[in-house]
Amino acid sequence: MNKVFVRTDVQQKWLERLQEKESEFRKRGVIADEEAIFPKENIDDLVKMGYPSITLPQEYGGEGLKVYDMVLLQEKLASLDSNTALSIGWSLGVVGELFEKKMWTEDNLQFFAKEVSNGALVNRAASEAQTGSPTRGGRPGTIAVKKNGGWLINGRKIFTTMSPALTYFLTSAWIEEKQKIGFFLIHKDLPGVSIEETWDVISMRGTGSHDLVLENVTVEESKLVELPDYPRGSQLNGWLLHIPACYLGIAQAARDFAIDFASRYSPNSLNGPISQLPNVQQHLGEIELELINARHLIYSVAAAYDDKSRKEYLTNELGVVKHIVTNSAISIVDKAMRVVGAKSLQRSNPLQRYYRDVRAGLHNPPMDDMTIKKLALEAIEQVKK
Repeated sequence: MNKVFVRTDVQQKWLERLQEKESEFRKRGVIADEEAIFPKENIDDLVKMGYPSITLPQEYGGEGLKVYDMVLLQEKLASLDSNTALSIGWSLGVVGELFEKKMWTEDNLQFFAKEVSNGALVNRAASEAQTGSPTRGGRPGTIAVKKNGGWLINGRKIFTTMSPALTYFLTSAWIEEKQKIGFFLIHKDLPGVSIEETWDVISMRGTGSHDLVLENVTVEESKLVELPDYPRGSQLNGWLLHIPACYLGIAQAARDFAIDFASRYSPNSLNGPISQLPNVQQHLGEIELELINARHLIYSVAAAYDDKSRKEYLTNELGVVKHIVTNSAISIVDKAMRVVGAKSLQRSNPLQRYYRDVRAGLHNPPMDDMTIKKLALEAIEQVKK
C-alpha cells in the first residue's frame, strides 16, 4: 500500500489489522479457488473484527468510515484474497449507501443498524437469468403479492454473491398492486428461502454467487423497505467503488509477485536476476505507471464523493473509475505474467488465479459500454447547450 494515500490513524489501524491476517487469508483463498468453495473462515474473522460495521455511521453504532476509507481497506484486503474482498465489499457498500441516503424509514434503519453491529451481512439480490444485469432495466420475474397483512414472494435470483454467509437478502420484486419494483429485506432463515449452489465459473470461484430461491416466502409488511421513485443506478452511489478497489488490489498482488520473481530468478545465461534486463524493466515500469494512474484516479474521485462541496459536481466519474481501474488491472496482471513467463501458467502460481479473477471485473456494474455511451451522450448534450 502506497503510504501517500493513508491519511488517518483509523485507516492505519485497520490496515494493520488486515495485514495481521495475511497468512491465513492467502492460504484459505488458494483453497477456495482450487475447490470452488466459499472462504467462510475469512469472513468469520472479519465479522469478529467488526469489519462489517465500518461503513455504518457512528450515530448508529458503527465505525463511520467513508467511501475513501472503504476503498483503501478493500484494496488492501483484495491484495490478500480477492474472493473475500469482493464478497464483503457488497455488504459494506449496501450498508454505506442505505445510511448515507437514508433510503429506509428511521425505524427500519435503527433495527438494521443493530443487526449490522452484531455482525449481520447483507447483499442486494437483483439479478435474474431472464433480465440480466439490473442496471440495464427490465422487470424482475420475482413477484410479491399482498397476503394476510404481509407479502408472499416467489422467484429466483442469480449472482447472489456471498450467499453462504449472508444474513439478509435485499431482494427486488415486482409488486403488481403498485405496478412498481420494490425491495424486500428477507432473512436467510425464513421458510421457503434456500440457496441452490449453481456457481461454477473460472473467475472469483470462491464468492459463493449462487442462486437465491424463494418459494412462497412470507415477510411482514414492514419488510418492504424500498419503493424507489427512480430507476436503480440513476443516482450517484460512490459505495460501488468497492468493485474497482477489489481489482486494484489484485493488480497490486500481481505486481508484487512479478517484482519479487524478477529480483530473485536468475537463469544460468545471466550473471544476475532477470530484473536487470531492459525488456523486464519495461514491463515493470509500465506496471508501475498504470498502478499510479489508476490509484490516483480512484482515490481522487472517492475523496470528491466524500466532500459535500464537491460531490454535486460529479457526473460520470464513478463509471470512469470502474472502467479505467478494471481495465488497467487486467493489463497489469497480463504484464506481470509476461515478466514471469510460462511459470505464471502453473496451477501453483498465484498469477494464473489473478489472471482469471481480474477478468470478472468486466462483468460487474457499470459495464464498459454503458460508461462510454453515457460519456458520449453527455458530451453531445453539452454542445447543444
